[in-house]
Amino acid sequence: MANIFEHANKYASELDRMIVQESKTGFLADGKFKARFTGARTVNMPQLDFDGLGDYNRETGYSKGGTNFNYTAYTLEQERSKQLVIDAQDADESGMSSLTGKVVGEYTRTKVNPEIDAYVMSKLYGIANEKGNVTAFSSDKAASGMIDAINKAEAASGYTNEQMVAFVDPVMYAALMTSNELQHSITVSDFEQGNANLKVKNLNGCAIIPGAADRMRTAYTFNDAGFTAGEGAGYIKAIIMPKSAASLVKKVDKVDIFTPDIVQDMDAYKINFRLYYDCFVTENKKGLIFAISGE
Repeated sequence: MANIFEHANKYASELDRMIVQESKTGFLADGKFKARFTGARTVNMPQLDFDGLGDYNRETGYSKGGTNFNYTAYTLEQERSKQLVIDAQDADESGMSSLTGKVVGEYTRTKVNPEIDAYVMSKLYGIANEKGNVTAFSSDKAASGMIDAINKAEAASGYTNEQMVAFVDPVMYAALMTSNELQHSITVSDFEQGNANLKVKNLNGCAIIPGAADRMRTAYTFNDAGFTAGEGAGYIKAIIMPKSAASLVKKVDKVDIFTPDIVQDMDAYKINFRLYYDCFVTENKKGLIFAISGE
């Protein structure tokens, strides 16, 4: 059984990789300047500022300027965990090492990633709403409404070359893909997410990322059995922003595996893991996030 414990950290690394590469919002963990953990739930997030250009003086030389690399401390709100149980007989038939990887992988795909996506979407919507950057969805003007939101996000970011992204719900996605107005404007482009290079639909330079409807509500309740839409929660049709506007910060604690010899209350293996995560937007980027809401 020693082999099981030797691979415990591997399972934690695999869970972390799957969050980045397979959740819809996982690419938000790809920031150039990584968050630095200073405790289990506290991170320092960097914000880089420069002085503008100045004149060159032939006597004194170069214009002096500062590079301000400031860190702000944030606390991760989400501290989640789960204990997975595998009956000893099932493990004997499949091989525990192989079965653990499959169980952790499937749990991440079906439970962890959807929850992270839902939390991130609702938080981004809240920021857009706070800044007055939310417009109402109109089914007969879905295409023009999306183009308008993209233009607003690009204008707010200063028309840089940074890639724009739009998370859209199934209704908005279908409206865009079937729009006669956009028939020649939708293209396919590369999109980097973790170490994966994906192909996504693209509208006017904005990557279109479709998401499940149950991950795109304005508020959620997170409980011991997952998450549900909060009471009175509205629907998010789209969130549009520069790719680097938000940062997904997550920390997967090591995966602990207990054998039937240790487990006292049943003949089974138990797999424990704890996950910390949150989504942060620095003050200077909050005005770059736009959303479209509706029923």
